Amino acid sequence: MMCPRPFLSTALIFVLCFGVESCKDKKMNVLPINKNKSAAEFLGHSEYRAMSYGGYRTLTRDNQPSISQIKEDLKILSAIGVKVIRTYNLQLDQAPNILKAIRALRSEDTSFEMYVMLGLWMECENARQSPNHVVEDIAVNSAEIERAIIYSNQYPDIVKIIAVGNEAMVHWQTDYFVAPSVILKWVNYLQKLKTEDKLPSALWITSSDNFASWGGGDAAYHNEDLTALIKAVDYISLHTYPFHDTHYNSSFWIESQKNTEHLSVKTRIELAVQNAVDYAVSQYQSVEKYVESLGVQTPIHIGETGWATESEALYGPSGTQAADEYKQALYYQKISEWSIANGVSCFYFEAFDEPWKDAARPMGSENHFGLIGVEGTLKYALWEAFDSGLFAGLTRDGKPLKKSFNGEFQKIFNSIKLPN
Repeated sequence: MMCPRPFLSTALIFVLCFGVESCKDKKMNVLPINKNKSAAEFLGHSEYRAMSYGGYRTLTRDNQPSISQIKEDLKILSAIGVKVIRTYNLQLDQAPNILKAIRALRSEDTSFEMYVMLGLWMECENARQSPNHVVEDIAVNSAEIERAIIYSNQYPDIVKIIAVGNEAMVHWQTDYFVAPSVILKWVNYLQKLKTEDKLPSALWITSSDNFASWGGGDAAYHNEDLTALIKAVDYISLHTYPFHDTHYNSSFWIESQKNTEHLSVKTRIELAVQNAVDYAVSQYQSVEKYVESLGVQTPIHIGETGWATESEALYGPSGTQAADEYKQALYYQKISEWSIANGVSCFYFEAFDEPWKDAARPMGSENHFGLIGVEGTLKYALWEAFDSGLFAGLTRDGKPLKKSFNGEFQKIFNSIKLPN
């Protein structure tokens, strides 16, 4: 089989990393340089690319990344135009160390610019044991809120968004989900602190959750508390994962292959990934439609979406065959292009692989959503950025970055499979 040329062009890498003149006639606008913007000023702008970040390198979060390790990672992200990162909880040292690392990098290089969406972990009573979804774990949740207030006031030039909960309302998170009333209570509390000058007034408050939790799916989520929450947040942070739904709701994945037997493997895979992007967009639009039906104009951005490159089960060779570097690169390219064209920030999930997420199964897909491997291996989505010199002199754990598959595209292409 003839090997097709890699699809990512140098021009496209420039679009993904920095924004280009062609963006001016779309919804995204070019912003003047100002290193202390509010979220209201940079969300939805192509120069401020957003990404989810966790710096964990081992099988356990007991091994916290050091400030020097975090600084290495942030330099790598900055090289591809990422200026806004998202964290997930405040119980551990990583989030405050990220803030310290950013401040240190700014002092070392006045041109360095990076902001943080500070994620707070919210859960119900007896989470992961005998969950009581009617009642929140007040000790865990209030402690997260207290830390967020402290860090937001200590680093007002860096912390620009607080997200109250991560997939904390969606019902399939059976171990810990809470009712919208819990999230609403804390969002209102933080918003009130802003009016009392106890938090920066420009700080944006949201919750980061599945599209269904924001009213875009099952009517079971439609209630007065959700309506009040949609009105209370400064913007909606929406999650969409067509990668997962190649298994759980696979019609779009299957449909992409109908009557395509005469097409090349490359074309068939591109059609499949385009269907996945269209599926993600449809979930975004379903929330947009629901919010409009309430007579509300709350902005909507993507708080999470991504594509894994390995899977031993549901998405691998014995499953939907969605997981590989080629499909990840296509998805990253296409969802980025859509986001830029529509003025939507996309906190892509995620920057680096994190092996602690499914420590018992090294090939579990949750460990492999990163665009970069644990050892600093750049996956296919970033090959051309590497070739263009964006990562020159940068390291991870002191080691130079390198391309996966020894930089041989034929090896990648030989490893991919058609959607199943």
